[in-house]
Amino acid sequence: MTTLNDYFQSYLTATSSDSSSEKSAVIDVINTITTVGKEITELLRKGALADIHGEAGAENVQGEQQKKLDVIANDLLLDALTANKHCAGVASEELDDATPANESGELLVLFDPLDGSSNIDINMPTGTIFSILPHNNKGQAVTNADFLQKGTEQLAAGYLLYGSSAMLAFTFSDALDSNNDGVILFSLNPTTGEFELVKKNISIDADTKEYAINASNARHWLPPMQQYINELLAGTTGPRGKNFNTRWVAAMVGDVHRILCRGGIFIYPKDTKDPSKAGKLRLMYEANPMSLLIERAGGASTDAINRIMDYEPTDIHQRVPVVLGAKNEVEQVQKLHQQA
Repeated sequence: MTTLNDYFQSYLTATSSDSSSEKSAVIDVINTITTVGKEITELLRKGALADIHGEAGAENVQGEQQKKLDVIANDLLLDALTANKHCAGVASEELDDATPANESGELLVLFDPLDGSSNIDINMPTGTIFSILPHNNKGQAVTNADFLQKGTEQLAAGYLLYGSSAMLAFTFSDALDSNNDGVILFSLNPTTGEFELVKKNISIDADTKEYAINASNARHWLPPMQQYINELLAGTTGPRGKNFNTRWVAAMVGDVHRILCRGGIFIYPKDTKDPSKAGKLRLMYEANPMSLLIERAGGASTDAINRIMDYEPTDIHQRVPVVLGAKNEVEQVQKLHQQA
């Protein structure tokens, strides 16, 4: 089997000299993240025996109760990435502000240390999401403003999924992907402790019969979203003329992983429950990295009308609605919202 290290070595060998330095730096950062991911995997495997269950007794910057492993995963990633020579700064969903690292570094890293942390105590899937951006002010101490780049500026993005097996999915930007490998999937071999290649060039079917949405919020959705879901629920007797199945993991990383593996659409829409928030999910830590993965696999990602990766970010903790996955379904959601 091809290990992650083998893949990266062959990838760099095939890389032209004019971009090898940047690619090497990005790869080194991904390796740092996956090393921490192995530690988190081991903690999750021990579960209650490692005293990782329950709440930490504090709130994060979003006002959410932190789980014990939220804090542990955040600290592990922060320590490892700030020690990486290529990392000029790190931004975490759990922290108010970005953390400066190495002023000579050429990269910025954003991460959600433990997406779906409410699943920890019930042994359901969780994950780590990451996004890598260029540092455009090399030689200067990083500030929050340095991270405010559109999703199209990402050099790479991906996630680690901690479930029945630990999986790594990532993609390079189109400009860096000289091998045209698109979205790449690896699985952690518990015997060797190495991530081994499962699949390259993952592709999402344009059509699907599977959708993921938190239906408990239906009364708060905007009318076009209510119409869209009602049409799906009508099945073969409705305007769509086919039956749809609902799947909801309650962790974005799990739902996106399912879409990459077998297609579908994931929706966390704008609603009227909290008018002060444009959406639930974080643009920089969740929506942008997942959008890069989905688009590179041939899917689409929008806020129901506009492309996610075209957003001009205004805050590192900015929230947005998210509709991503099968291209034709995403376009159907856009059509209904544009007609409203």
